[in-house]
Formats: sequence, C-alpha cells, structure tokens
Amino acid sequence: MVVVTGREPDSRRPDGAMSSSDAEDDFLEPATPTATQAGHALPLLPQEFPEVVPLNIGGAHFTTRLSTLRRYEDTMLAAMFSGRHYIPTDAEGRYFIDRDGTHFGDVLNFLRSGDLPPRDRVRAVHKEAQYYAIGPLLEQLENMQPLKGEKVRQAFLGLMPYYKVTGAVFTPIDHLERIVEIARLRAVQRKARFAKLKVCVFKEEMPITPYECPLLNSLRFERSESDGQLFEHHCEVDVSFGPWEAVADVYDLLHCLVTDLSAQGLTVDHQCIGVCDKHLINHYYCKRPIYEFKITWCRKKMSLKSERRGIHVDQSELLCKKGCGYYGNPAWQGFCSKCWREEYHKARQKQIQEDWELAERLQREEEEAFASSQSSQGAQSLTFSKFEEKKTNEKTRKVTTVKKFFSASSRVGSKKEIQETKAPSPSIHRQASIETDRVSKEFIEFLKTFHKTGQEIYKQTKLFLEAMHYKRELSIEEQSECTQDFYQNVAERMQTRGKVPSERVEKIMDQIEKYIMTRLYKYVFCPETTDDEKKDLAIQKRIRALHWVTPQMLCVPVNEEISEVSDMVVKAITDIIEMDSKRVPRDKLACITKCSKHIFNAIKITKNEPASADDFLPTLIYIVLKGNPPRLQSNIQYITRFCNPSRLMTGEDGYYFTNLCCAVAFIEKLDAQSLNLSQEDFDRYMSGQTSPRKQESENWSPDACLGVKQMYKNLDLLSQLNERQERIMNEAKKLEKDLIDWTDGIAKEVQDIVEKYPLEIKPPNQSLAAIDSENVENDKLPPPLQPQVYAG
Repeated sequence: MVVVTGREPDSRRPDGAMSSSDAEDDFLEPATPTATQAGHALPLLPQEFPEVVPLNIGGAHFTTRLSTLRRYEDTMLAAMFSGRHYIPTDAEGRYFIDRDGTHFGDVLNFLRSGDLPPRDRVRAVHKEAQYYAIGPLLEQLENMQPLKGEKVRQAFLGLMPYYKVTGAVFTPIDHLERIVEIARLRAVQRKARFAKLKVCVFKEEMPITPYECPLLNSLRFERSESDGQLFEHHCEVDVSFGPWEAVADVYDLLHCLVTDLSAQGLTVDHQCIGVCDKHLINHYYCKRPIYEFKITWCRKKMSLKSERRGIHVDQSELLCKKGCGYYGNPAWQGFCSKCWREEYHKARQKQIQEDWELAERLQREEEEAFASSQSSQGAQSLTFSKFEEKKTNEKTRKVTTVKKFFSASSRVGSKKEIQETKAPSPSIHRQASIETDRVSKEFIEFLKTFHKTGQEIYKQTKLFLEAMHYKRELSIEEQSECTQDFYQNVAERMQTRGKVPSERVEKIMDQIEKYIMTRLYKYVFCPETTDDEKKDLAIQKRIRALHWVTPQMLCVPVNEEISEVSDMVVKAITDIIEMDSKRVPRDKLACITKCSKHIFNAIKITKNEPASADDFLPTLIYIVLKGNPPRLQSNIQYITRFCNPSRLMTGEDGYYFTNLCCAVAFIEKLDAQSLNLSQEDFDRYMSGQTSPRKQESENWSPDACLGVKQMYKNLDLLSQLNERQERIMNEAKKLEKDLIDWTDGIAKEVQDIVEKYPLEIKPPNQSLAAIDSENVENDKLPPPLQPQVYAG
C-alpha cells in the first residue's frame, strides 16, 4: 500500500510527530514515502473523494460508498479516506491499496451491514481487521469460534512452564521445539521418515501405593515441603509437561500439542503406553502417564491395492462425545455414564412434559365439547340434572387418570406401598449359598473397621436390597438406574457427612458393589425381559462365521511361534473366557484388564518395544475371534448397567473395557473393506465355500502365526486326501461298471448258446427193469459168483 502525506512535520515538536489521531500515527508508521521519494510532485491540498469510491485492493476490484469506509472514525480506512492523505490511483482511476484483497469483501460486508464472515474465514478476516484497525469487527470476531477457543487455549498454555512463547518465537528451553528437534535428530540418525519419543503429561503429582486405584487427575495429596522433596524425581522420558493449576485436563494439553505440531506441517500420532511406575519411598510409586508420540515428516505414497488398511482408533474416539474427559461407551451412545444419565433424564422429563401437555389438551377439548353441547341443548329439564352431573364427574375422573398415567415414575407412593416396601423380603433372609455367605461375612468384617460409618453403610445396603426385591418387575434399565443412584448417594454421603477420604471411598464402594451384586446376580444378569440372550447368540454365530480370519488380515503384530508369546495369547484367551464365571462387575473388569495386559506383553515381546494403541486393538479383536467368549454381550451389558461408574469413566479398567466394546462393535460390522478383501472373496469365505488361499512355505514371513501355518498344513493334507478319495471313487465306479458289463456279456453269451443249441428232452420208452431185455448175448455170460464158506 502506498500512502503519501502532503504535510511537513511540525518542527516545533521535539519528536517530530504529526498531530493526528492514534489510528493515523499507526497508519503512517510502516513506511510512508515522501513526495521526493515518490518521484513526482504531489498536491499539498486535501484530496477529495467521490460519493461512490472505486477500489483496487491488490488487484481485486471493489466499489462502495464513501460513508461506508468512514463508518468508524478510529480505523485506518476512515483515516485514509478522510481527505488528509494522498492515495494513488491505478490506470482506471481506482484508488489503490497494496494489500491482498481476498478477504476485503468480508470487511466491506461488516462495514455495510454488520455481517460477520463464516467460521472457516474468521482467522483470515481477523488479520485484515487488525491491519485496518477496525475495533468493532475485532471484538465480534474474538467472540466467535475458533478465536474464542484460541483465546481460552492461549490462557491455558500461559500457565504451562516452558511450553512456548506467543507467536513463532521460542525460548531456548521451549518444550514444544524440543520435541521437534529430538524427532528430527532421531529421524536423521535412523534415516527414516518418522521418529518416536516419549512424553510425560501429568496435571498433578500423584504418588500412589500398589493398593490404590490409579485414577488419573482424581487424587490429590496434601504434603509438606519436606515430604514433597521425597517424591520429586524425573521420569525416564524425553519431555515432561506438568504439573499445572487449571481446570483443563491432560487430554486438553495433548490436543494442544498435536494442534501446534500439526501447524508446523508434521503428522502426529500419540497413544498412552503406560505409567512411570518408579518406586519413590515406602509403598509409593510414580503413576504419571507416559505417551508415545510418533512424528512423521513425510507420507509414503502407496497404491490403493497395496495399501494395508490397519485398525486405528484415536484416543479421542474412546472418550465421551460430550467432551467431559471420561471414557464413553457404545451402549450409552458414546456418552460416559454420567453424561448418559443426564441426557436420559432430560429426554425423560421432556417426554413427561409432552405427555402432561397432551393430557391437559385432551381435558380442554372435553370441557369445550361438553360446554358446546350444553349451550346447544338450551334449557334442560331437571330430570337429567343428576345424569349430567354424573357424566361430568366421570369425564373428570378419566382426565385425572390420564394425568396420573403420564406422570413421572419417581412420584411418592401411597402409604400402603411404603409399608409393603419396608416389609422384609423372605428371599433375602433365606438360606444363602456358600459364595453369598462368604461375601456377606467379608463385607461385615470389612465394615467393622469403620465403626459408626460402617454400621450406617450396612443399614443403607440392607434397605437397598429389600427395596430391590420389590422392584424386580421393573425393567432392567430402571433397576440399573436405581443401582447407580444408590452408588452415587452412598459415595456423596460418605464424602460430605462422614468426611471419608476419596481413596477409602473407592475401597468401600468396591466392597458394596461386591456385596449387593453377588446377591442380585441371578436376577439382573441376562434377564428374560431383555434381548441379551439373542444378542449373545448373534455374536457367537458371527464369530463362528469369521473363523477363517487370519492375524495377517487384521495386521496383528504377534508372533505365536515364540513360545512365550504363545503362552501370553493362551492366557489372554483364558482370561476373556473366565469373565463369564465371575458374578461381580469389578471381577469381570479385572478379567478384561488381565487379558489386555497379556496382549500388551505379547506385543512387547514380539516387537521388542512398547505396544501402541494401534497394535492393541487389532490384537484384542483377534483374541475375541479366537476365544469366542460365552455370553459376551450379556457380560458387557451387565458391567455397563451395574458397575461402579467411576471405574468405567476413568483408569485403566475403563480404557480396556471401552476397547473391548469397540472390538465387539468392529466384529459386528466387519466387512470386506476392513480386511482388505474383495467383496466376492469375503462372501465366499463367509459362506464356507472356500478358505483363504494357503501360502507357500518359502513365502511365510518370520512373524507369521504358528497356528495359521498349522492350519494351512492341515488344509493341504485335507486337499490331498480329498484328491485321493476322488481318485478311489472314480476307480470304484469304473470297477462297478466293468463288473456290470462282464455280467451282461456272460448272460448274453449263454443266451446265444442256448438259442444256437436248444435242449431237447425225450419221454422214456421203457421201464428201468427192461433196460437190458434186448441184449441177445446175456445167455452167454458166465453165472454170477456165489459166496463160499471155508471152515478154519
């Protein structure tokens, strides 16, 4: 932009500044050429502008009114077109401003009618508003997303020590720049297009004993300065962020890291690979989470046919879609248990309100219809007065019944119902089973250590079990809601009234869950009123139909030829199957956690490096397909409905359970594209017409699964046996045909001989006694020999 003034500086002022407004001073500061620098004489008189001003903003032409440009006085445009400054024109007489005019139209729209740009152009228009010093536009843009969120983000990052300085200037110990530099050096050393490094992100110091649950960002310890020095240590990572004092969580800082690194043209992937687990003092261990960042400098070009479609689930996809920071669940439509209950109550209250309005509208219609009928009939005889009064009372009773029907289910019951609820349940006092009796004794012994608080907890638990006995006719969702309310009320009462520490509250809630769910298990696990059993049969049938899926199709990084890895796989399958034998949701979650840890160990042994989330989920899917756990959907629904919500929303149990839900959802929706197969091959494999083509022995990769190799070997033997059987069957059929032909040939030859030489049978002409009667030489024969007796 070229702007030249026609006034000389006031020599009487010591600084030589012009007597103009602050906007004009800012406007003149950059590089205002003088008349001599411009190369020609400029008029010293004020410049006059037409009512309609043609503009040339960096080659983009605009036309607007002069009053529009002067709408706000303390702006650069108002100063430029005030007549006190000279603005050059182009060949067509348009006033030229040397500035990119791509977004100047949005600036004009705001000056004309106050219109704001769409969200995707807010940042660019904000830069233009800064350049032209349009204060009202800046204020409104800074209250829009993404600038409003960016302001909050910068305020949060301002609390982070050594994160980065605003703008593009980094300090010598800037952690963000350190990540980039370490990744660059490692990529150069390895001559690879990516590099990995470990980053520790923790909001608070959290030394935790082995007996405590490592809930991230939920435990806080009040320690003296001397005690704090005992816990100070440096985790074995490349870069550490934290601690900080702000509401923002760990995942907020991770999002900031990914956003800032991506803004530098890098591709960033990250996943949690565990915790530090370094021993500090006594029974205290460091539980700071450690994340693995994968920085990719360039993308490898691959064809669509050769590209493998790996199974990838980002960390953010596992979290609650409402953004509360807890883990979500497909059974709750992606919400965590807390947000799901809030949404459920909102929808329920909305439905109750709509039903109430419907009942009132029906009542008004009834009353209007009755009033109209009364007016049309005119004077009625006294004979029908009692009948009309009875009819009115009947209509009122019907409307009241409708209102009661649509009222909230949480209303207070009658005294009779309350007395029935307080009556002891005969099923609770009956002879308990061995396991139930053992759990009851353990629960009572556990509560004895809490004295008065333990007695109150036991009393509340017994009342809850008695109340649940009379709620068996309710739906399983309503029973689940009652259980979750009981968990929440007991936890809040212990924290507010009993002043119980949070870590002890978790232990007590685990024991309460174990006690009540052991008693309620056979009533609430896979009830007949739900379709859980139907879902179990469907997922089992689906897994059996997918028996042909190989680890290579899922990109599973596990080598079962290694004996140790094979043992880990067997243990993982055993743990996921053992989940069905447990009765307490916490114990079922423990089986899932043990299975997941075996999977991580198997991947670590195979790859000689820590496993990532991209490796864990495909392997978990493979374990589920190989194990085909019984009543899988029923167990997932049981955990979702009756587990302590704090375990599902945070911690490693919640993370592994969320991944299991994702694995089951993936199996249900598994298609040809997910396995990198054609639809024709996928359909043939699913129908059982054929199996995946075997590989030659010399083409097997070193990481190939031992079970898959044995399967292909068995398939080869079966194929050979099939060929041999077919060959024997063909020979047998040929032999049978030859025997039939030989039999037919012999029969035909006999028939020909019989026809050629027919058999003639003559009748006898004489009796058997006269056979030799015609022999004339019989008289010449000597007499027959006579027997002689000799005396000895």
